Amino acid sequence: MENNNHKLTATGIHLGILTQYIIPFGNFIAPIILWSIGSKKSEFINHNGKQVINFQLSVFVYSAIMCIITIPIIIFSIMKNVLISQYTENGDFYVQKIDFANLSVIGSIGMLLILFLIIMKIAEIFLAIYGAVKASNGILWKYPFTINFIK
Repeated sequence: MENNNHKLTATGIHLGILTQYIIPFGNFIAPIILWSIGSKKSEFINHNGKQVINFQLSVFVYSAIMCIITIPIIIFSIMKNVLISQYTENGDFYVQKIDFANLSVIGSIGMLLILFLIIMKIAEIFLAIYGAVKASNGILWKYPFTINFIK
C-alpha cells in the first residue's frame, strides 16, 4: 500500500507531461525532476517515472519516424510536379510550370500528417490524465504502444 505522498508524486509525474504546452521539453524535464526526487523513496514512484519517460520517448520516436518517411515523399512530389527554370542574365529562378493535378497527392499526405499529429497529441493528453488518475488511486499502470527504453 502506497502512502498519499507517493501517490501525489506519481500523479505529478504523469501530469508533468502537460508542461510541454508551457515550457519547451517540459514533457521530459518535469517528469524527470519529480521521478529523480522520489524514485529512491518508493518503487511505486520509480515505476510511474519509468512509464512516463518511456511513453514520452516512444511518442518522440514515432513522430521522428513519421517525419523521416513523410518529408522525402513531399519533397519528391514537389520536385516531380514543379518545373523550375533559371534566367541566364542574373541567375534568378522562377517557377515555369506547376502540375496542380498531381500536387493533390502532396496535400493529401500533408493532411494525413496533420491529422495523425492531432490524434497523437489528443491521445497523449488523454493518456497522461488517465495515468494520473490511476496513480492517484495507487494502481500500477502501463501506457499502451510504449517502447521500454528504461527497464
